[in-house]
Amino acid sequence: MMDKRQGIIVYMHSLKHVKMLRKFGNIHYVSKKMKYVVLYCDMEIHQQTLEKISSYSFVKQAEPSYKPFLKLEFESKIDKAKEYDYKIGL
Repeated sequence: MMDKRQGIIVYMHSLKHVKMLRKFGNIHYVSKKMKYVVLYCDMEIHQQTLEKISSYSFVKQAEPSYKPFLKLEFESKIDKAKEYDYKIGL
């Protein structure tokens, strides 16, 4: 069974210490140009992980990803004029 995971985006001063972040979770992406790392950890411990990562001197900023809290089912709105045309059979 898959555990619930949440992403953490870590903005860094330099990418020398990326390997240190492996112990906190799975590193998904590293941007060399913009100097940030996306890593995933368990949702139950993400707050403690976020605080621990933020305390390091090589980290500018660490913020959680809000993807697990977004609604991913989208509704389509039908235009009234098109709906009328479909009913007539045009």
